[in-house]
Amino acid sequence: MAMPGVYAYTATPLPLSDDGAELAEILSRDIPWEVYMTARLIADKDLQLIRRYDKRSEELQASLLDESGPAYIEAFLTVLRNVTKEETVQYILALLLQMLRANPARAKLFHQVGEAHAAAGGAASQAELNPYAVLLRLLQRADWFTQEKSCKLLTRVIAARPHRDAPFVHVAGSSAAAAAANGAASGPGDPAEPHITSFVEWLCGQLRRPSNPAKSVPTAVSALAVLLRDKATRGLFTAAAGVGLLAPLLRSCTGPTSSQLAYEICLCVWQLSYHKPALQALASSGVSKGLVEVVRSAQKEKVVRVALLSLRNLLGEPELGAASDMVEAGLPKVLATRSLQSWGDEDIPELLESLAAALKEQAVVLSSWEKYKKEVLSGNLDWSPMHSSEGFWRSHVDKFEDKDFQVLRVLLKLLERSRETRTLAVACNDVGRCVSCGRRAVGRWRSCELCAAAVDRCIVRGGAHSAQQMRRQGGCCLMAVVPCVLDAQLDICVQGSRVPGLAGGAPRAVPLLAGEPCC
Repeated sequence: MAMPGVYAYTATPLPLSDDGAELAEILSRDIPWEVYMTARLIADKDLQLIRRYDKRSEELQASLLDESGPAYIEAFLTVLRNVTKEETVQYILALLLQMLRANPARAKLFHQVGEAHAAAGGAASQAELNPYAVLLRLLQRADWFTQEKSCKLLTRVIAARPHRDAPFVHVAGSSAAAAAANGAASGPGDPAEPHITSFVEWLCGQLRRPSNPAKSVPTAVSALAVLLRDKATRGLFTAAAGVGLLAPLLRSCTGPTSSQLAYEICLCVWQLSYHKPALQALASSGVSKGLVEVVRSAQKEKVVRVALLSLRNLLGEPELGAASDMVEAGLPKVLATRSLQSWGDEDIPELLESLAAALKEQAVVLSSWEKYKKEVLSGNLDWSPMHSSEGFWRSHVDKFEDKDFQVLRVLLKLLERSRETRTLAVACNDVGRCVSCGRRAVGRWRSCELCAAAVDRCIVRGGAHSAQQMRRQGGCCLMAVVPCVLDAQLDICVQGSRVPGLAGGAPRAVPLLAGEPCC
């Protein structure tokens, strides 16, 4: 699948206009540069360059950078490498961001530092002044300002690197990796690969466990929207298990205040849809439903467009089965409604029409059990009507015993591993209903045995910080399980010799909730 050149409407790398006031506040500080030279943290030439540049007019700074840009970047990187004082590190980061804000093309100067250093006779220290290494180390600092600004700088530096077309030789599935495995020469790889790998892993870590509750996710997604333009970086992100993190984030983007975040997540999905190994992960993560919701509710045309493009690419691979998710999420009705609107972007009506035609060709009608099973296996649960329908549970509870309780075991895995509150709450609800609606003695006992400990561990793991909804559903689930244990034990005592695998001893006691029930 070839990727069209449609970046005219995509975001530029991490726009810095919203940083203006924050940067100005940092740059109002007075830094005692002489102290650092006295302490031998910077050289005399670094001090002279910094003095000449600091607190000067924008015009003079631009002239200095045009004259000796790499030398100034080297001086700034030397400070970032050697000085640990938080205020000074923040000041240099603000200077660099202000420089790129005035002229984004200056990011190329970071890649000329080595050449300037070698010309000055300092080749021995060139590796230490590697801009990737210096900025990656700053990502581990405790203060969020340093993390965020280092992330923005690193994104721009990576995007401006001179070897962007060189392959990554250690990414599974890449042509260069395949050639290396077969002993064939694949040409020189991108020297930035190990640094980009570390950066992508850090970004995935921010999506999983944000160090800043409000800003980590938007910052990481903005960086990924830029980095995923490169084919090789898509492979890194897929290998880091980052693809599955996007669907839950997209589902949480509701309301006009989240439009930019929704746009950038959709942009990541769209770019990943041109990477074959990522397509299956996208489809199985349930991202199609999130994209449909974006098309339904987004107000900005650029958001609707990139969501439609992502859906079209997913439909372009029928074997993924994404069409059923889209139909279930109500995409046909959404397309019909949106087609009645007038659009300034002339491509949107064409996309709406082509998607409607593709859906008609691939439409699949699923039974309610098949829909439920597909949702559970995707790992992302929501409060659809099936989860609260008494009729659904009475009609299908026996199917939970199929394939040695496959669906039930997946629910229990979600209780152990998922960190999404809504998924945990729905899983607790379903486990409780599965146990309480079971009709056969062996099925009820096996369900109880599997469920109680997992639900208990899930609630205890969350502790007092668990969302109220999850704790309430978990408590109610255990209240449903415990009576069923007693009933199942009585049934098995009567039928003991006829129940395979349960003769020869009383069933084990089921652990109860540690602490006070929450419902």
